[in-house]
Order: sequence, then structure tokens, then C-alpha cells
Amino acid sequence: MAAKPNILFIVLDTMRRDRLSIYGHDRETSPQLDQFAQDSTLFERAVSAAQWTVPSHASMFTGVYPSTHGLTQADGMLPRSYPALAEILRGAGYETVAFCNNPLVGVLNNGLQRGFTRFYNYSSAAPFRPKEHQQSKLRREAMHMFRRYMARPIGNQFAHSDFLFRMSLNPLIVPIWNRLINFKGNSAHSIDDLMTYWAQKQAGGSDKPMFAFLNLMGSHMPYNPPQDALDRVAPQVRHDKHAYSFIRRFNSEAARWASPTDPPLKDWEQETLNNFYDAEIVNQDQHLGRLLKWLKDSGTLDNTMVIICADHGEGLGDHDFIGHGFVVYHELVHVPLMIQYPERFPAGKRIMNTISTRRLFHTVLEAADVTPPSEADTPSNLSLSNVANGSTDIEQNMAMAEAFPPLTFLNVIQHRNAPVIQKMRLKNVRRALYQDQHKLAVVGQQVEGLFDISTDPTEVQSVATVEAPTLSAMQRMLIAQINKAESQRIDSPVSTSEVDESVVDHLRALGYIE
Repeated sequence: MAAKPNILFIVLDTMRRDRLSIYGHDRETSPQLDQFAQDSTLFERAVSAAQWTVPSHASMFTGVYPSTHGLTQADGMLPRSYPALAEILRGAGYETVAFCNNPLVGVLNNGLQRGFTRFYNYSSAAPFRPKEHQQSKLRREAMHMFRRYMARPIGNQFAHSDFLFRMSLNPLIVPIWNRLINFKGNSAHSIDDLMTYWAQKQAGGSDKPMFAFLNLMGSHMPYNPPQDALDRVAPQVRHDKHAYSFIRRFNSEAARWASPTDPPLKDWEQETLNNFYDAEIVNQDQHLGRLLKWLKDSGTLDNTMVIICADHGEGLGDHDFIGHGFVVYHELVHVPLMIQYPERFPAGKRIMNTISTRRLFHTVLEAADVTPPSEADTPSNLSLSNVANGSTDIEQNMAMAEAFPPLTFLNVIQHRNAPVIQKMRLKNVRRALYQDQHKLAVVGQQVEGLFDISTDPTEVQSVATVEAPTLSAMQRMLIAQINKAESQRIDSPVSTSEVDESVVDHLRALGYIE
């Protein structure tokens, strides 16, 4: 019997599909990723289950939509009735380790860390790296106490308090906490540590297969790319003091990072955001390239499935929104996805089927030869390997995205620009249904647009009035999808004892307790 494969699950946080050169961007932003994609199966129409980090990761880790798992807010908790991917793999004999740069995944007490043997975190005021295990017992204990009683409780308090969250967005304070808590983590350190950790396991002769999760935050706001990366994509900016002044101001106004553009951005402002965002992609791609080269040169790829995807994209003034808080337009939920594992995913193949990234849960479990807890959706049904090899897709070229408005940002907007909430219907849940060449977007019970994405990929012109039969059919399908997702929900209120237990689990995963 062949050894179970190692699995490397890389999430490029806040990465727009249309800004990668492998997906047709007119700038060469991602040469390293492009080269990797040549030997991978690339999915052209991957749809994120949600528009922001927490619910999207929860869906990838559980295989269900946000309407099912219910983790849709920063202060939420993933119910234990939905076993997470790392928990299942750990139970099947995998060593599970995370190298995470996003504080919403690695710091907040929301259940997304469950199941990891080690969870290394590069954000927060007290990053946790593998080398800490080599420090003196006294220093380790001091850092442990600081995290337990200061760093993590403070971070979670901000997620639970609208007042504290709103105060933290003051432009005078934003640059301070951004540096203090390492908001975007450290891509270079996390990649270095992953390679060292993996190499040591291989050198030690470990017979346990590895499940490694890597989250990179390079393309998330605020934007401060190295000058050489900016010169590569937009050399004209080097002497544009106006652009630098704008981006410094924008970086300090964190309340704008997930808000409508009211008033709309000027053309030069939007171009500036585009330039700096693309430069961040270039910089991250260089770091990612070191990891991809090591995987190949070390022979690690011989028995490793590598998944590279995004949890969501980013609005940069498109459709009058910035950030990733409220909508389900293409810039947020149409995401990149590539899988390299020749045994099940043909090299160089491009898949045109519409698929949901929540199915990565089933894809990983199938590769690991592990049956998921749910009998309803087996890996053989929802694994993307079936789509990659031409089998009939059980989901019939259909995927849903759900945007539950983040209440913390709604509260911020209420104090900054209350009329825009009603004007742009920010309190309503937005959803999108993709099937074949069409996409239906709704806000609450109202149609926001029906788009033919084969001819209008940026979703500018709704065809709802001229394609009434298609609109009616897709409305029925969307209602059926929502009903199905909600009917699968296992209501499991989180008690105080459950929260305490999850904290204990996390400390154990970090290696602080046995």
C-alpha cells in the first residue's frame, strides 16, 4: 500500500484572481506562481464560499457553506459539531502544523486552530515561531504567560467590543498597532520556518505524513511594498509624491479598508491602489518562489499534494467598494486555485467547470484516503479530482457565495457615514449563484444583477431584464441551495465550557501543555 501523501495547503490571503499573470493580468505579477501552475491543474472558475477570511476559512476547513457552519462574525466560534480538516487528518495519523500570518485565523479564539499539532503564528505582539522551542524554559514560560494573559485576550477583546474596534481605527493609532501586532505577519519568516521544519522532519526519518497549512498576508491592506517590487509593476510611481501621500493616508485610515467608496475614488486614486496592490503581489511571489523551488529541489513534491488558493479577493474601488466586507462581486469571490498532485490532477490542465473552494475539504480527505464524518458528502462525490479527470460533477457546474455583513465594520460605518448603510443595503446578506456562464447576485430578497460572465467577466452590465427565463431559473436554484445549506446546519450553541475547552486545545496544540 502506497504511503499517504503529504499535503501542503497554501492560502494567499486577499488575492484577486484577475491580478495574477497566469489568469491573464497584463502585468507580470506572479512569475513564480505561473511556473508552478504549468505543472498543476488550474481551475478557471473557483468560487469562494464567502467574501472574507473567517467564514471562508471555516468553509474550506469543514466543507460546508457559511449558512451551515454559522461562523460568520469575528466574535463567533466554529461549533464542534463540524470537525475541522486538521482534526480529521490528525485523527488519521497525520502530523498537522500551521504557519499563519493572519490574526483572524491564528489569534482569535474562533475554532479555526483546532486539530493542529503545532500552530505557529506570525501576527500579534508576540509571534510564535518554531525556534521558540529551542529557547530556555524561563523564556518560553514568559512568552507563554504574555500570550495567555495579554496578547491573545486583548486581540479577542477587540473582536468582541465595537467600541474598542472602532477606537483602534483612529488614523493616529493605526500605524502604531500595525507595527506593534505585526498585522500582516511576516511572509519570509513563515516560509523559512516551514521549509526548515519540514526538512528536519524528513531528516529525522519521521514516518508520519504531514499536513501543513500556510497563510500568507502579503496582498492584504495596508500596502507598503518594497521599492523594487513597485518599480517592476509601476516605475512611474517612484517620483510621484502625490501617490505616496495618498497611500500613506489610506494606510492609516483603516476604517476605509472595508467600506463603500463614498464619495467614489478618483481615477488616479484607484490607479494608485492598483499599483501598490500589484506590487505587494510581486513581493509575495518572490517569497513564495523560494518555497516552491525548495519543494522541487528537495524531492518533497514526489509524494506531496500542493494546493494554492485564495480565501477571497479584494475590492479596489470596483463596484463602489473597497476591501472585502459586504459584496459578492467577482473581485471578492472569483478566486485563484491550482493543485499539483500528478497522481490525481493532470499537469497543465485548465478546468472550466465552476466549483466551490469549500470542496477542498473533500479533495484533501480523498487524497489522504480518509472518510469524512458526514455520510451525506463523501470525498468521492465532492473531491475536485473528479472534475479534474472529466467525471460528471455532482454539483452540476454550480457554486454559491455568501456575504454576511461583518457587524464590527457596520458599527464603524454607522459612526462615520450612517446614511450609506441604507443607501447601499449594507445590513442585508448578499449571495451569488454561479452556474455555467451565468451569475446571479442578490441582496436580501432583491436581485442585484444577473451577469453573463463569459462576455462580461467584471460584472458591469446586468442582463436580468433581457434574460427573464434564466433569471427565474437561477432564482429557484439559489433558493434551493440556501434551503439545502440551512437544512444541513447542526445548531450547537457554544457554552462557556466549550470556549474554555477550545482554549485548552489551542494551548496544547501550541505545545504549552500536555
